[in-house]
Amino acid sequence: MNFVAIDFETATSKRNSACSVGIVTVKNSEIVEEYHTLIQPPNNEYNWHNVQVHGITEVDTYKAPRFNEIYPEIKKRLAGNLIVAHNESFDRSVLKKSLLDFGLDYIDLDLPDKWECTMKIFKEKGYVPAKLNTCCALHGIQLHHHDALSDARACAKLYLIVR
Repeated sequence: MNFVAIDFETATSKRNSACSVGIVTVKNSEIVEEYHTLIQPPNNEYNWHNVQVHGITEVDTYKAPRFNEIYPEIKKRLAGNLIVAHNESFDRSVLKKSLLDFGLDYIDLDLPDKWECTMKIFKEKGYVPAKLNTCCALHGIQLHHHDALSDARACAKLYLIVR
């Protein structure tokens, strides 16, 4: 099984405000590579609610690269692969909105309009709730929730369980 799991954290409620990304590459059902970086969101603005969730602040991203600067790393890992996320519609929309802000085209990634969604898969299996932390607790998967790399790694492990 080969796929890439991804998770974004955002600075505000706007989907173009990525402040962190975690990407985990799985080849032959084994995690072979992990990538994480902070991202400076537009105007380095944060909403207090988002900071409460993930703990990332404008001080953390003051000198972080902007989305367009890390995009080559994202593209290298995602292009043409099966993509998995927990609540894929959120992460996919963050990617699309961030690309749009910098005049980059989603179609260049050769990805489907919808990705695999571990939250949806676990809901269909009867998990209530099917939140990432709940699923991980039930399966003994270590998680530092709302840390983008930890979330992506946990998503990858959950997907390996069900696929």
